[in-house]
Amino acid sequence: MHTEPTAVLKNLSDPTRRAIFERLSRGGEMTVHALTGPSGVSQPAISKHLGALKLAGLVRGRRDGRETYYSAEPKALAPLIDWLSFYSTFWHGRFDQLETLLKRMDQ
Repeated sequence: MHTEPTAVLKNLSDPTRRAIFERLSRGGEMTVHALTGPSGVSQPAISKHLGALKLAGLVRGRRDGRETYYSAEPKALAPLIDWLSFYSTFWHGRFDQLETLLKRMDQ
C-alpha cells in the first residue's frame, strides 16, 4: 500500500495517534486493551484511532481468536521520509548560501 505524505502527516499530527504509533513501534504487537490502559483514552476512542492509522497504512491488525493484535508499519513512513529528504536538499542549499553571505559580510 502506497501512502501519500499528507495522509501520514495528518494521522501523526494527532497526539493520540502519534502515541499509539510510537508505542507499537517500540513495543511490538499489542491489543486494543493493552493500548487503552496507560493511555487514559477510552477503548472505543483507541479503536477509532487505530482504524484511522490502518487506513493510512501506518498499522496493521492480526486476528487471533477474539483478539486483534496491532503492529506498526514503519515502511508507511517512506513517503514522508522521501518528502523530507527533498526539502532537506533544498534547505542545505539555502544554508550554504547563507553561510557564504555571512562570510562575505564578515570580511
